[in-house]
Amino acid sequence: MTPALVSAPRSVLPLRHLPVLWAALLVAVLGGCAELPKNVPRPVSTALETTAGTALATQVQERRAAASGRFESGFLLLSGPQAAYGSRLALVEAAQKTLDLQYYAIHADASTERLLRSVVAAARRGVRVRVLLDDFNTSGADAQVMRLAFEPNIEMRMFNPVAGSRDSSLWRMVSALSDFSRVQQRMHNKLFIADNAMGIAGGRNLGDAYFGHDTSGNFVDLDVLAAGPIVKDLSRSFDSYWNNERAYPVQSLITRKELDALRASAASVEEVDETPTESSSPPEAAPSPVTTESAAASASAAATASPPNATTALDALEAQRSRVWDRKPLNLAAARFVWAPAVVLVDKPAKIPADSAATTEPLAPQPGTPSPRDAVTAVAGQRNALAPAAPVHPVHVASVTPAPKTPTASITASPVGTSTAPTSGTPQAPSAAELEYLESQEDTVVDGLLQLMDQARRDLLIVSPYFVPGPEITAAFAAARARNVRVRVLTNSLASNDAPIAHVGYARHRKTLLAMGVELYEMHSEATGVRKALSATGSGSSGGSDGIGATGSTGSSRAMLHSKLVIMDHRLLAVGSMNLDMRSQKQNTEIALLIRSMDLSRRAGASIELALRDAAWHVELDARGGLVWRAPQGSNLQDATSEPGASVPLQLLLLLLGPLAPDHLL
Repeated sequence: MTPALVSAPRSVLPLRHLPVLWAALLVAVLGGCAELPKNVPRPVSTALETTAGTALATQVQERRAAASGRFESGFLLLSGPQAAYGSRLALVEAAQKTLDLQYYAIHADASTERLLRSVVAAARRGVRVRVLLDDFNTSGADAQVMRLAFEPNIEMRMFNPVAGSRDSSLWRMVSALSDFSRVQQRMHNKLFIADNAMGIAGGRNLGDAYFGHDTSGNFVDLDVLAAGPIVKDLSRSFDSYWNNERAYPVQSLITRKELDALRASAASVEEVDETPTESSSPPEAAPSPVTTESAAASASAAATASPPNATTALDALEAQRSRVWDRKPLNLAAARFVWAPAVVLVDKPAKIPADSAATTEPLAPQPGTPSPRDAVTAVAGQRNALAPAAPVHPVHVASVTPAPKTPTASITASPVGTSTAPTSGTPQAPSAAELEYLESQEDTVVDGLLQLMDQARRDLLIVSPYFVPGPEITAAFAAARARNVRVRVLTNSLASNDAPIAHVGYARHRKTLLAMGVELYEMHSEATGVRKALSATGSGSSGGSDGIGATGSTGSSRAMLHSKLVIMDHRLLAVGSMNLDMRSQKQNTEIALLIRSMDLSRRAGASIELALRDAAWHVELDARGGLVWRAPQGSNLQDATSEPGASVPLQLLLLLLGPLAPDHLL
């Protein structure tokens, strides 16, 4: 087993690593800049055209018939680590034709090893596997997940790659500095699709802390298992990214020999801190592409040499983890889907500009991605959100056609990382690439959610772990409050935030939001100092229970909020990869499911209500205009007048770094 290492979940490239930036910049200046490969072949492939005859498609039909489902697509909320992990494992084991995985981060640790063993086994029984991974986190031990690309029947592509060495995160930052405007934008989408019949969307990446398995910090998270025709819309989104010029086949970026060298180097200098167990590497599973023989041998030797009390401690830890989740597939046949109309909100891949220096082979035309604004209108409608729901046919993203945009000479913006020199005479019309980029900036997932908020009449309940409201978000809140809409936001406290620098962008807006009547709640976590805050695992999943307010799963581990959802008027629920911040709005690509269901909205809302009451600090303005944090009910904690749970040095550090961190990069 590879050592379980930690890497950052956020795409805030250097701002979270300011102490090493000057050294990195010096190395970049002295050593020159690496370039991405040119003329890269990208064979076009698409999702399974017809799902008829597959076991999953048959199961969807049977489940819908048994429930007398009025709508064709079904949904199941996945909030606990057992459901989150077990559902993915179930999809892998049930897949007969295709598996499509799209993620921001896949960490080389115990949880991923077990899952990827099953993915490799599926490929070896004939399932076509495509893995699309953002390239920011694939350094050090996590680079070994790229071994999937060298397995038969598995294709793997890296989105928006970072040129240069993968030895360490430091070298990744060195390479990024040469093209900062492009590289700091990341593909943040998360999808896990089997046979184009069932798929999972939400906030989780793949790794221990996403599934309650990390000893230092676990994330409270939420996904949705979708079934039926809506999955085809998720697949169309996947295809648009997979066949995009920003997606590079792994073989164009690194060779298997180079991966072997990285693995050997890591095994020689890193200390193995876990021993293999039967539960983490079942004998019947296919060999894991991320397992290192040298690391496993070292772990075995370490276990043999360990004193009895160390072995007992490891056994106790494993037993504790087993109580959280048992690494067994979810029983899909018993899943209680809610059948409802829904649409997919997804950013266009062009939101991240292509590398201007890298030429590519022509790609086949891809289906256009509809506007999130149009998708919101289709499922939510312009009528009063409280009106009784009339019979509505399921609305899917493919049926929504955005109005064509007519280029005009007044358009002067250009993609990030490019330049447009002025020309004499008549102003030049924008190029196709420029138009693609401009359109992708005008209609984003967050913009669609802001349009949704404009239709709220009673209540907005928002969960966003990284909450940095820009001008548009603040204006949407002000407009909602002017209509007497109750607005509540649950986000991370400084103590629970795995990206404490992002907390600065939220903190500077707190008093403004409170003054307009927005209710703010911050996740309660154990006391956090500078070292622990800056060394958080950065992965994300709920611990002990299925509630959104659940705490860390391994006893002493830190609980960190990672769920991302919006509930409007107790009838519309949006769950996805997006945060309500300027980074998700302007920089990263995101995806979400917008579901019109009072049932699902009430279930998710009830869980959030419990979290607000029992697991969150309620932030208020006192009589003098200062801040006070009201302790969670039943917590036996005292109210606080400064960031609760965060050490004074950490608070001072953020005060110093705050002015250096603009909102749009947090």
